[in-house]
Amino acid sequence: MSTQQLTGRADEFFRALQRRDASYEGIFVVGVKTTGIFCRPTCSARKPLRANVEFFPSAHEALYAGFRPCLRCKPMHAGREVPPLVEELRRQVEEALSEPLRDRDLMRKGIDPSTARRQFQRYFGMSFHAYQRARRMGSALAAVRKGTKLLDTQLAHGFESSSGFREAFAKLFGTVPSKANGVHCLFARWIETPLGAILVLANDSGLYVLDWVDRRGLEREILRLRHKTKFAIVPGDHLLLDQANREIGEYFRGTRAAFSLPFAPRGTEFQRRVWGALLEIPPGETRSYAEIARRIGAPKAVRAVARANGDNFRGIVIPCHRVIGSDGSLTGYGGGLPRKKWLLEHERSMMSAAAPAQVLKASMGGIVRRG
Repeated sequence: MSTQQLTGRADEFFRALQRRDASYEGIFVVGVKTTGIFCRPTCSARKPLRANVEFFPSAHEALYAGFRPCLRCKPMHAGREVPPLVEELRRQVEEALSEPLRDRDLMRKGIDPSTARRQFQRYFGMSFHAYQRARRMGSALAAVRKGTKLLDTQLAHGFESSSGFREAFAKLFGTVPSKANGVHCLFARWIETPLGAILVLANDSGLYVLDWVDRRGLEREILRLRHKTKFAIVPGDHLLLDQANREIGEYFRGTRAAFSLPFAPRGTEFQRRVWGALLEIPPGETRSYAEIARRIGAPKAVRAVARANGDNFRGIVIPCHRVIGSDGSLTGYGGGLPRKKWLLEHERSMMSAAAPAQVLKASMGGIVRRG
């Protein structure tokens, strides 16, 4: 069930939360905005006001929305008592959100990284590194999600310390929003979709990033982009963010098959050739990596094409999800293969429907190849 589908049943879920209805276990978790904590439907804590809750289909999405798991109802609990190692590492993550613990740090503490990975996987359903990445990214993305006007409220609630939140945000994005005046900026927005949240980064030069907030490698790409452009990245308003929000919404409603967003200049000459070839794949169709390599005149560069495809970070808009293996298998999508499958089926359905010709013509007519 998607986040948007949950929103449509929010009143039903709030009633289930009020009566602590165990039949809704596994259907949703609830985030409490005033505390920054997410809980099971059956949590025994005092029930929040309706205006202060938000529902998520999984703990994973709640983490990336900036909420941390409740210590009372343990919404990530796998049915067993928390192992001491898991609890200790969870505590250390919360105390230093901006400083990830790497394998060498674990070894200095006398902890076998593979043991930490296995225990977190068994207990939380994700590895230790995936958990701390979700908490760190979630803490920083929370400000993007809420916008600058709500930043002070976000800092005041929901984190072990406001300084930890500020450090996590500044480390990832280069500044805190309150100090962004006079700094060259990329503006960020969080967009909800039926498949999860998307992060968009843009400025007057065009679109830099449009990708899933939980996409592996996104944090590294943001840091690389910051280093290369020297721009700070802050929540804010921009016409391109409005346009991205509108066009992504139209795409998921099935009324837009391609996009008219301008792309900021980025990438190597080879990457730009690959991305240009991706834009030529019609909606509802696929091409193999080998076909893309031949299309750009580099038939032996199949692996390089795959790397450039993965380095796109403007997914959906530059349709890297339309590239498949030579045997027809779905491979190599940063947002995960279930999303890739859904997007391809959505586009095939869109193109096979008896949509008015002018809708498709308008949708296809504005592709801009600047990046």
